[in-house]
Amino acid sequence: MDLDAIVAIDVHTHAEVSLDGRTSLSPELLEASERHFKAHGRRQPTIAEIAAHYRERDMAAVVFTVDAEHATGHPRIANEEVARSCAEHPDVLIPFASVDPWKGRAGVREARALVEEHGVRGFKFHPSLQGFPPDDRMAYPLYAAIEELGVPALFHSGQTGIGAGVRGGGGIRLGHSNPMLVDGVAADFPDLRIVLAHPSFPWQDEALAVATHKPNVHIDLSGWSPKYFPPQLVRYANSLLQDKVLFGSDYPVITPDRWLADFADLDLKPSVRPKILKHNAARLLGLTDHRERA
Repeated sequence: MDLDAIVAIDVHTHAEVSLDGRTSLSPELLEASERHFKAHGRRQPTIAEIAAHYRERDMAAVVFTVDAEHATGHPRIANEEVARSCAEHPDVLIPFASVDPWKGRAGVREARALVEEHGVRGFKFHPSLQGFPPDDRMAYPLYAAIEELGVPALFHSGQTGIGAGVRGGGGIRLGHSNPMLVDGVAADFPDLRIVLAHPSFPWQDEALAVATHKPNVHIDLSGWSPKYFPPQLVRYANSLLQDKVLFGSDYPVITPDRWLADFADLDLKPSVRPKILKHNAARLLGLTDHRERA
């Protein structure tokens, strides 16, 4: 990957459809998510199409799916498929994996193989969808393996559009995605690089508190248009957390074009913008050790 040719790194995009056409969510949950994001009729792009989309924009993207088989009963998209497909586009795509923490020792073995044999660069967790609080000791062996492997763990935080409007929210518990539940993980695994995904509504202040207190915790800005960011998030991104905040879109739910257009209107220091768009992610992902340039 030629980082000098890349203008931004999107750390949060989704592989929503497999090569054989299966979707990452059940039809009921997928429809609810589309309603929530007013994206009815939106086509789920293949990983090859994601690569083309970002290549046209001189951007790179982290790609992942979510393994929530235990809680949902819905078959996941294979991590190996995501890794192989991303490997076909190494100039723009960075593969992450998702391992359901309920899989215990089998999940730990899978995580190790995904990094060591398939080139995976990080892991995605969605506590609400996967049905576990992040500080549940059940997940600790998996965290320990990820910490040892030296790759980041990205946790969904805040409300989710998945299950929104479905009877009982589809059984999905929002409280599992309170960022304060990740604080204990950050304390117990101080060398595990953690990303709290999204403006963490309704726990934005909690996310900022964790990220300012724990050196290993970062925040990505995906899932919301920047024009709706809470003012305290913008203030911290522009100051105390300027080296720990990351560009993420949540593509295909939100396109990088829309996100970047609204990001341009935020009142940020000129020196901070390139950090958020590219340099912080490059450092977190171990892509480069070059000095940041304003």
